[in-house]
Amino acid sequence: MNLQKSINHLKKDKHFAPLIKKYGIPDLEGRGRQYFRALARMIIYQQLSGKAAGTILKRFVGLFDNNGRFPTPEQVSKMPMAKLRSAGVSKQKASYLKDLASKFLDGTINQKTLHTLTNDEVTEHLVRVKGIGTWTTHMFMMFTLNRPNVLPTGDFGVRKGFQKVYGLRTMPTHERMEREAKPWREHATAASWYFWQVADDESDI
Repeated sequence: MNLQKSINHLKKDKHFAPLIKKYGIPDLEGRGRQYFRALARMIIYQQLSGKAAGTILKRFVGLFDNNGRFPTPEQVSKMPMAKLRSAGVSKQKASYLKDLASKFLDGTINQKTLHTLTNDEVTEHLVRVKGIGTWTTHMFMMFTLNRPNVLPTGDFGVRKGFQKVYGLRTMPTHERMEREAKPWREHATAASWYFWQVADDESDI
């Protein structure tokens, strides 16, 4: 992602110029091609507070004799469910992690070509894994694949921030967001970051 290009474009938009001045440059650095790690982490973090998920993630990694390194798909596949549960991972999420590992191992998820797929193809590819839906694929594309044009219209924070920025009476629909986003759609990842900041900010924009 050419973040500076996105910022330069958004600066020309009356909705984003004051946000860029207030919140600065987004923290959207890519995290490399550790795809299994990224997806496993996202599964663990689903529907949990950051602090609780962070604790469970640390315990999960600690189950493996890796000197603190993240486990491989092979290791997760071989780890007994009961052992995964002992780290605080729910039964459902443990089954998701097992399914993720098996699909990396059998080639259902092709990590060598994943970065070459279009956004729609990435979503189609990853939702084959139990527990991975559109929201997770959007986060993966934004923070792991570093795509500049991801607009997670199903994310509550993005929708809430969008509502504030555009002065809407109600939460926007997917269709409304896509329509309003046309002038900056190719830079939607950075725009979404600003929506998150606005959603979390109790002060006026």
